[in-house]
Amino acid sequence: MALGNEHHGRHAPSSCVYLHFSFLINLCGSDIPPSRSTYNNLINACGSSGNWREALKVCKKMTDNGVGPDLVTHNIVLSAYKTGAQYLKALSYFELMKGTNVRPDTTTLNIVIHCLVKLGRYEEAVEIFNSMRGKRVGCSCNPDIVTYTSIMHMYSVCGQIENCQAVFNTLVAEGLKPNIVSYNALLGAYASLGMSKQASSIFEQMKHSGMRPDVVSYTSLLNAYGRSQQPVKAREIFDLMRRNNCKPNLVSYNALIDAYGSNGFLAEAVDLLREMEQKGVQPNVVSISTLLAACGRCCHKVKIDSILKAAKMRGIKLNTIAYNSAIGSYMNIGEYEKALMLYRCMRDKKVKPDSVTFNVLISGSCKMSKYNEALELLVEMMDLKIPLSKEVYSSAICAYSKQGQLVEAESMFNMMKVAGFHPDVVAYTTMLHAYNIGENWEKAFAVFQEMELNNVQPDSVACSALMRGFNKGSQPGKVLLVAQFIRDKKIPFTDSIFFELVSACSVLRDWKMTNDIIEMMGTSLLTISVGTLNHLLLSLGKAGRIETMMKLFLKIVASGADINSTTYSVLLKNLLAAGNWRKYIEVMQWMEEAGVRPSTQMYQNILSFAQIRSGTEHGAVIKERIAYLKRKYDYPISTSKDDMMTQQEESNIPGRLWDCEPDLCFLPPEMELDPSVNPF
Repeated sequence: MALGNEHHGRHAPSSCVYLHFSFLINLCGSDIPPSRSTYNNLINACGSSGNWREALKVCKKMTDNGVGPDLVTHNIVLSAYKTGAQYLKALSYFELMKGTNVRPDTTTLNIVIHCLVKLGRYEEAVEIFNSMRGKRVGCSCNPDIVTYTSIMHMYSVCGQIENCQAVFNTLVAEGLKPNIVSYNALLGAYASLGMSKQASSIFEQMKHSGMRPDVVSYTSLLNAYGRSQQPVKAREIFDLMRRNNCKPNLVSYNALIDAYGSNGFLAEAVDLLREMEQKGVQPNVVSISTLLAACGRCCHKVKIDSILKAAKMRGIKLNTIAYNSAIGSYMNIGEYEKALMLYRCMRDKKVKPDSVTFNVLISGSCKMSKYNEALELLVEMMDLKIPLSKEVYSSAICAYSKQGQLVEAESMFNMMKVAGFHPDVVAYTTMLHAYNIGENWEKAFAVFQEMELNNVQPDSVACSALMRGFNKGSQPGKVLLVAQFIRDKKIPFTDSIFFELVSACSVLRDWKMTNDIIEMMGTSLLTISVGTLNHLLLSLGKAGRIETMMKLFLKIVASGADINSTTYSVLLKNLLAAGNWRKYIEVMQWMEEAGVRPSTQMYQNILSFAQIRSGTEHGAVIKERIAYLKRKYDYPISTSKDDMMTQQEESNIPGRLWDCEPDLCFLPPEMELDPSVNPF
């Protein structure tokens, strides 16, 4: 085949070569017509530099002059399309080629497979690969090392590591010797998922086979360690690369910056930016984007500003990805105004926002409860005709529901499905919350059922949202049915699920289930919030199950779980309502010993009880013990009659004991006690 000038052509401008050959063709005239080999060399010279338009002109002239294209010609044209990233045109040309008498060879099909992979048409690529291996009708081409490597790369892009490894194993079994590109494809596949052990194993296997790792090999291994949260190990590979006389390139530096930045080593990532410049490697927009994303993870506002300034000083123009990283970083640290200002700057600079830009802005606005702003951004996104992503739909549903616009939330949910998106658990859960806010419990349940029909496994958040809806809708029995569903599906019982269960059991007075809840909490008490534990204690106390309440409290204390002043308040009110004044005073002593000073109202409640409900004998004992606590803990509490409730208030004691303070389950976090304090 007349392809001897292919490599030379890649270094020479195709326009010059074309002018040179045009001159020769005109000079020779009709007496010495150019040969097919001459035309092929000219087409190759144009195509190898990606100038596929010039290559097609020469091909047409070739046909017009009566010199028909052969297989070499077709392969050169296909290669020109491939080099020029004209993948659809290459596939169209291949279809035309099939209508001729020229049969494709392995090179032809390798180019077609490459184009299909680039277009994401993976099934068609695999079909051609299988036809080559099976030598089906119409295909007599054996796959070569390039074919196998292209398919490995495809599986790597798809994240199908097992298939990538299987193709590599088949390659070896077929008697082909893997080259550096094959090894790098497999190494890169493992690296992309942070599978550092497997990547390291392939790296060693490559060396044992006699291959010398190149910059791609080292960078892939470095990337594997970075993605597996081993930035120090990533740096070791980087240094090893230099010791082995393999010069790191821009991609290598960016991979190490990402390894540092994604694992919280922001200072090291910034230092590396300076280091690469000292080594003569100029950072690019990828370097800046990586650093900006790292700033957001580490919540460094000053660093974000500094990196944007550094990019400007170096003349690095931010692209959409870089702007998205910066906007996302500002959102992560709560700098909403700066994020919005940067978005406006992005528009002024004529950098086109994409669905990621708006996803970051809209979801960030929702997280900061800026629902009006989120909906304004949604309108702007739709005006720009940017397709809505699944995440944007979910955020929009959330914004509409928070604004009380249930009809709009429903409409957005339906639009999401019409657009071809299959709602995931996040979208369904957002809709569940929307119906809960709108107090439409039946529709909330319908959404939950739809999840099951569409094989979307509800998670703990979705289940707790449905349970909350049933509780608000005065259907506690259905809460227990959901709990059974959670058990059957082996969905983890979370704090919010326990809270809703306790509420339902309290209404139903289902104490067997309440005891089951206490057993389920078991060793996980440390993960249960103080609000849920207080809610459970209150539920038991109000039902008169004082012994169970106290046993649970002691279990909570033994586990080291959080308790606060509200926890003690729940115990005291229930003990007093049950007339157990001895335990009441004992709990007050626990509080004092734990460094949680009882409130004046707690002391007044027991003194009032002594005056009105306990009789003379017990009243004197209570006063004596309170006086003892006063002396011991130097607390200014009076036991005089003037400070006690009057006889006229006697009938109000039960109500006062329960209603004098806000709902005990929803007190602010600042009232919580340091969990390290032992109440004994």
